[in-house]
Amino acid sequence: MRKLIIDLDPGIGDAVAAVLAMLDPEIDLLALTATAGAVSGSVATRNLYSIVAQIDPPKWPRIGSAPAAGNWQRGRGDSKLEALNGPTGLGDLEIFAPDLHHRHESSKVLIDMVRDHPHQVTLLTLGPLTNVAAASERAPDFLGLLGGLVCLGGAVSTGGDITAAAETNMYLHPEAARSVLGSPETKTLVPLDATSAAVITYENFNRISQGHSTSSQFLKQLLPFYFRAHHQILGMEGIWLREVVALATVARPTISRQQSMLVDVEVQGHLTTGMTVFERRRQNLGKANASVVMEIDPQGVVDYMTQLLR
Repeated sequence: MRKLIIDLDPGIGDAVAAVLAMLDPEIDLLALTATAGAVSGSVATRNLYSIVAQIDPPKWPRIGSAPAAGNWQRGRGDSKLEALNGPTGLGDLEIFAPDLHHRHESSKVLIDMVRDHPHQVTLLTLGPLTNVAAASERAPDFLGLLGGLVCLGGAVSTGGDITAAAETNMYLHPEAARSVLGSPETKTLVPLDATSAAVITYENFNRISQGHSTSSQFLKQLLPFYFRAHHQILGMEGIWLREVVALATVARPTISRQQSMLVDVEVQGHLTTGMTVFERRRQNLGKANASVVMEIDPQGVVDYMTQLLR
């Protein structure tokens, strides 16, 4: 059984991925750690508690709270992120969360869990890399103690989604992204190029939501808002669940094809802040620092969701 921690900024897509991870019998979900991104840190923390409380899995993961302040970009992308996810981050779902008295900061939870299980834990990040950078700063041995690091973010050749050049997770905290991706430890990057291939259709949704479990009912309430937003804002007759693609590459590695590449993140460009720059020249001037998912099997992602929810 794979030991997993998910660092996320829920967000509808993040919420779906968290639910599936709690359902997957082959995953031992040790913790869910909140970070600011699609929503503020406080909203991310509240949403995370609400998701877990509504699913109420047999084993609750430990929950990390997002720090009160951070350096992530705010402004240019806020309106689009809110339009896609709703003002609360979870569409028009009614949010319930218990009063939080004993919060534990996400970066500390990450460090504690990884030190308790050295070289056994895969960390999947679905939001900005703020918490990973903070954990690395607090504990220089942190990245080296991971069993694997898989990051949703970046774009190789498709352009950006939040700006013309940058993908959302890289743009919202480019300094953290550059710090983490530039580290020598092995890591996997799941960029827009791969995740854009998997579109969940209304037909897929109808099959997935036929179950009567708490999880199926939760997604049945959550996803219609996402379908409407994708149609109104992006002109799509389906939805991207990029976060589920990233989870599926961890849980079902055979659905992806990866390539070793050297990547850096622009932190100062007026038009290109947050852009991931990949070295693709024949005479590579540096050693690869990431395994990049270049292709995925879209049907494999749908099958993964369907199997868990049924």
